[in-house]
Amino acid sequence: MKEFDFIIIGGGCAGLSLAYELNLHNKLDNKRLAIIEPRSSYNRDKTWSFWKIFPHNFEDCIKKKWDNFTINIPNHTKHIKCENTPYQTIDSGLFYEKILNSLKQNPNIFFFKNISEISTNNSFIFNSVADVNNNRNSLWQHFSGIEIETNKEIFDEEIFNLMDFDCDQKNNVHFFYTLPYSKKKALVETTWISDLKDSSIQDYDHQLNDYIKNILKIKDYKINFKEVGAIPLFKPNNIKKINQIEIGTAGGMTRLSTGYTFLNIQEHSKYIRKNLDNIKNTQIFTLKKKYQFLDNIFLKVLREYPEDMGQIFFSMFNCKPETIINFLSNKSSIYEDLSIITKMPKLKFLKQLF
Repeated sequence: MKEFDFIIIGGGCAGLSLAYELNLHNKLDNKRLAIIEPRSSYNRDKTWSFWKIFPHNFEDCIKKKWDNFTINIPNHTKHIKCENTPYQTIDSGLFYEKILNSLKQNPNIFFFKNISEISTNNSFIFNSVADVNNNRNSLWQHFSGIEIETNKEIFDEEIFNLMDFDCDQKNNVHFFYTLPYSKKKALVETTWISDLKDSSIQDYDHQLNDYIKNILKIKDYKINFKEVGAIPLFKPNNIKKINQIEIGTAGGMTRLSTGYTFLNIQEHSKYIRKNLDNIKNTQIFTLKKKYQFLDNIFLKVLREYPEDMGQIFFSMFNCKPETIINFLSNKSSIYEDLSIITKMPKLKFLKQLF
């Protein structure tokens, strides 16, 4: 059977980002890489959004970026500027096309649909497939989004809505999210933070149609694109193995309080590339422990008081924009962390802490 120096299990965002980073910096010129991915073709299937807090490899895959956003609870709207850290959204179709065109130029990179097709005995493995299938009782951020197009110019394309909370929902956290790509096009998402036991709240199509028609007041529109996803807000079950590193969500690159993953993947890919020559002895890359600690408390409060989360999120944005964006992007100072903590309902958080 064919042998390889490196194997990437999973050709999604994490696996392809790592392969691209290694190939871009000539780390595979004399090394053979196998990518294990069952899909036969790549099409646009996801939207990745984040605040740009450092440069990344995919500026040419940006569908749209914004310097202003809002967050909404009933009867209150907060307008926030983010010129220094614009919010960017990536079209996965452009992302896949860019990376695959690059990887095809390297004769040392191969794609396989099943790992049984190759030998793994002498390879170092990067695994992006998270073991999360049996955790329906845990918290997830699950969502569905549609890109809609209207006949009239309706949207303000200079500002996006980060969160529009559904405060009629008492048992789980539910909000909508609108990214206007132009005056006639926008991505609208319904997002829940809950377990996956209640199938009734997964009637995403009805939720989106109701929100678009009754809240956005758009009666006529067509759907150009649809996506559905679920992000685990818990650590996957990983068994440590010799000669293997977990990447992506499997490697803890998802921020558990927000679901943000894309930029963490890029940072992890750069770390692996820089340490590839001694990868077997390299310290595992993780998000800072303070974020793991704070996110754990935050999720406990969320489970206990889901009806209060709209107001809690709204209060967080009373901080300076750069403070909250740094915190959500894992780049905050201790002073910034304290600024955010002081905005939280102290009794609720202290109860979960102790």
